[in-house]
Amino acid sequence: MPGNIKVLFVASEALPFASTGGLADVIGSLPAALVKKGVDARVVIPFYSSIKPKFPDIEYLCDFNVKLAWRNKYCGIHSVVYNGVTFYFIDNEYYFNRPTLYGSYDDGERYAFFSKAVLDMLPKIDFFPDIIHTNDWQSALVGIYLKQIYRKENYNYRPIRVIHSIHNIEYQGVYDPYILGDVFDLSPEYSSIVDYNGAINLTKGAIVCCDRLTTVSPTYANEIATPEYSAGLHHIINQYSFKTTGIINGIDCDYYNPLTDKDLFKNYRSFSGKTKNKAPLQKQLDLPQRDDVPIVAMISRLTSHKGLDLVIRVIDELLCDDIQFILLGTGDPGFESFFRDLEQRHKDKVRSIIAYDKTLSKKIYAAADIFLMPSKSEPCGLAQMIASRYGAVPVVRETGGLYDTIKYYDDETGNGNGFTFRNYNAHDMLYTIRKALGLYKDYKDKWKDLCEKIMKIDFSWNVSANAYIDLYSEVVSLNK
Repeated sequence: MPGNIKVLFVASEALPFASTGGLADVIGSLPAALVKKGVDARVVIPFYSSIKPKFPDIEYLCDFNVKLAWRNKYCGIHSVVYNGVTFYFIDNEYYFNRPTLYGSYDDGERYAFFSKAVLDMLPKIDFFPDIIHTNDWQSALVGIYLKQIYRKENYNYRPIRVIHSIHNIEYQGVYDPYILGDVFDLSPEYSSIVDYNGAINLTKGAIVCCDRLTTVSPTYANEIATPEYSAGLHHIINQYSFKTTGIINGIDCDYYNPLTDKDLFKNYRSFSGKTKNKAPLQKQLDLPQRDDVPIVAMISRLTSHKGLDLVIRVIDELLCDDIQFILLGTGDPGFESFFRDLEQRHKDKVRSIIAYDKTLSKKIYAAADIFLMPSKSEPCGLAQMIASRYGAVPVVRETGGLYDTIKYYDDETGNGNGFTFRNYNAHDMLYTIRKALGLYKDYKDKWKDLCEKIMKIDFSWNVSANAYIDLYSEVVSLNK
């Protein structure tokens, strides 16, 4: 029964406390959906310095020292209940008082400390979960330490099962094998668990040690078993395919709700209300205020796998059409420079906001007519679901979770909920965008009906949470 299941989510970020992308959305919303269904779901993340001033209600619980190889480091445990979920925070000023979440030279050591601290925390807070649900490479060591060390040394850890989720397989936690003992506190007898192609690969170790492996969409679960999508890890994925399942992510439909969202210019429940958000955004961004011009928007990390090379190839051709193009995101300096220059060349049509701005992103979703997401790979993708929630019609490439959530719109039957293209080809993308623009300009009633339809699609965590509960129940039964 769900009410008997205790789950501890371990992750490097979670909304609303710390966020750089989709992982934070998942950890901020899936546990809350599970709690509503009777699961005792809790979360632990690092206590980054950026969290403290924004959330003064977080309370100190206890502290102790964590041994990591020759180090003996302070660890404070803090906690708060948010949205019905108990969040724990691992505090250490040396490791987590940094201006950014990731990108430090010692990230491996930082998250090794975090992983050990999580396991050492359990008796201190008197909470031994049935399942520890780890996420991506930053918490991969939790499952490794649990199986290879903690279960052997303390009987309280022996019943705990581990589910590991891969949100993006391109980030695997790869390190020099010479730091196995000094940084990761693993003796040579465990080297085979994390060794892959002559390097330490923490994701590989998590796959070997976990009881079940999940990815964030069924299609992505199949894709990462191929060389094209696995970033070199397909041999291990295939070896442990019996562990693997894909469960599509959901979104927090209370947080992303155009009827109640305080970040919008105008709240709305229908297409007619949505259109009232266009002119205020155009005014804010100093674009011509026209209600008849379609806005094509992108909200994305500016990285290669997001399909930006396709956009770069044909964007000047697309801008020959009567459109406005808005981009919001940060990332690769080359992409940032290109889109800044694009705005300078098309000041009456283009706005490139090189920033991470959650509030502005929701204003853009509400004002946009078309949302472009031409990813080369996309494990799940949340933006296409958020865009749908706000009535912006998605144009996506058929990969990963984009394929699982967006189906091609047939204007004859009315089936489908967006526009899609299969081949990773710039002109296939351009053709598909223009198909959407044609519907927008020439078939106003059909466009309105499509927008109304996609706003009503249930992309909530409800179905996915039930799938996780089934998986948890199966894994817990391994102890019986």
